[in-house]
Amino acid sequence: MIATHAAVSRFKPLAASGSAVRRNSRYVNAAPKRPSIAPKLSINIKHIRENPDLYTKTCNDRNYLAQKANPQRIIQLFNASNQLRVDARDVRRRNNHIQDRLEVLRRSEAHEQGTTIDEQDQLLLEAETLKPSLNRISSSEADLDHEIESLAAELPNLTSEETPIGKEPRLLGYINKRPEISTLVNHVDIGKDLGLLDFAAASTTSGWGWYFLKDEGALLEQALIQYALSVAIRHGFSVVSPPSMVYSHIASACGFQPRDQGGEQQSYMIAQPEKPSPFESAREGKPGLTLAGTAEIPFAAMKANTTLQDRELPLQIVGASRCYRAEAGARGIDTKGLYRVHEFTKVEMFSWITKGKEVAAFESLLAVQKEILQSLGLHCRILEMPSTDLGASATRKVDIEAFFPSRRAKDDGYGEVTSASICTDYQTRRLNTRLKLASPGQTKTDFPYTVNGTALAVPRILAALLENGWNQEQKVVKIPEVLHSWMHGTRTIEKKPDC
Repeated sequence: MIATHAAVSRFKPLAASGSAVRRNSRYVNAAPKRPSIAPKLSINIKHIRENPDLYTKTCNDRNYLAQKANPQRIIQLFNASNQLRVDARDVRRRNNHIQDRLEVLRRSEAHEQGTTIDEQDQLLLEAETLKPSLNRISSSEADLDHEIESLAAELPNLTSEETPIGKEPRLLGYINKRPEISTLVNHVDIGKDLGLLDFAAASTTSGWGWYFLKDEGALLEQALIQYALSVAIRHGFSVVSPPSMVYSHIASACGFQPRDQGGEQQSYMIAQPEKPSPFESAREGKPGLTLAGTAEIPFAAMKANTTLQDRELPLQIVGASRCYRAEAGARGIDTKGLYRVHEFTKVEMFSWITKGKEVAAFESLLAVQKEILQSLGLHCRILEMPSTDLGASATRKVDIEAFFPSRRAKDDGYGEVTSASICTDYQTRRLNTRLKLASPGQTKTDFPYTVNGTALAVPRILAALLENGWNQEQKVVKIPEVLHSWMHGTRTIEKKPDC
């Protein structure tokens, strides 16, 4: 009897297990486990469950075919998770009943009777089986929640009503008059002839898709950066110099995956030994690193795990950075010279705004882009991009394409030089960036919206300036007037005696 009493006193209430997700569970999705330092995801899974057809249509419209079954799968897993919660509640209810009965038996004067001892032993035996049962249920529930979250994170943002569905963009307008240029000299030949570009040396140091800018070419890069920054500053942007390397889970949260929908490698991953996933190294426990393809990624992450005050918004930043793209496409007119390279300098704009003000912020970005391109004298067309051209985070995207005389055989000579996107709360929900909204008598927390846009992508603009400013008879390139103050008095680029 003493032993039985001791066993009763050692028995404690059961609690839900906090065990980590087991990788061998049948519920676990192939998505890698996020590192512990990753911002908490706050995706609106309820909205996905209530509108599965809307999200499936979005996947179809954007050619995210691998993800189109995710909404229905989320509903199935949620129902299964609910059943597990019911099972866990039943187990706890039975556990509480056992505790109550054991307490009654312990205090009963009749506890010396053999029948009472037998009942106690049976209850204790049952109690010992409840704890592992509850642990299994809790573990399975955690596995389900992990897969639901992973499937939701894979879905692209919903598409704006302004976005054309399909593959064809909608023309919004033009910048500057189309030039009358009869020659087909491309910027590669111009750059080599004037001693501005060196692709041969770069192929030795780094391979195809890399380049050296020399003399006035290097100065022109810096002049373009300074001019773009000056325009953005005048429009109310604050300057930030971002890092070029980010955690892989940060890039993913911003909507950038290691591979695109066609399976082509998009990002440069920084190798770490014995890494079981794109996110974490098993040996060192360090999250994986990625070279940022755009400053949009580190800019968005600047406010991860923070709460902004509504009085701070709009919060607008701009900065120049080196960008890295693993995909450079097959060799051809679309990738010739500086048009598509692995590393380049870009001036990027980024804004956090309150919901409902995203269109105004978007138009502000476009105004900066238009001013820069117009003042550089480049003829461009402005396009509302179609659904298949949107990245995962964008709900709407407008591209501006400049005219390249050498590309007239493709797309009538036009090539993308800037892009602007509205991302709603897609990134802030994945980066845990919150917004405190204060109104008379109450305060609530929401998620800010983000917009981003290219102020200037240096290599393509430089290529366009070389081709459009080229004087075939004089063999010189005319530099736009707005860049003169940053070019140390240089007005034209001429061939050097030793070239």
